[in-house]
Amino acid sequence: MDRYYYVYIMTTRKNTALYTGVTNDLKRRIYEHKEKLIEGFTKRYNINKLVYYEIFTNSIDAIKREKQLKGGSRKKKVELINGMNNGWVDLYNQI
Repeated sequence: MDRYYYVYIMTTRKNTALYTGVTNDLKRRIYEHKEKLIEGFTKRYNINKLVYYEIFTNSIDAIKREKQLKGGSRKKKVELINGMNNGWVDLYNQI
């Protein structure tokens, strides 16, 4: 059975704050953020829209990529999002 890992970026309704995370179950994790089931940044800043994600077959690579994105500038994240999802639509229903 193949296992996948996901690095994702979420934002607010008005695309202000960005949040980068990693998970092995993208649908479940985004649901948790949307329903505010987890205390922290996404709940506090009402981050509830999935705008970008990448898929990995190796957890180490996914974690490395998450750290790379978190360490990068907002400008770089915006460029990534625009490259995959120029309209910044919520991708949740597509996963």
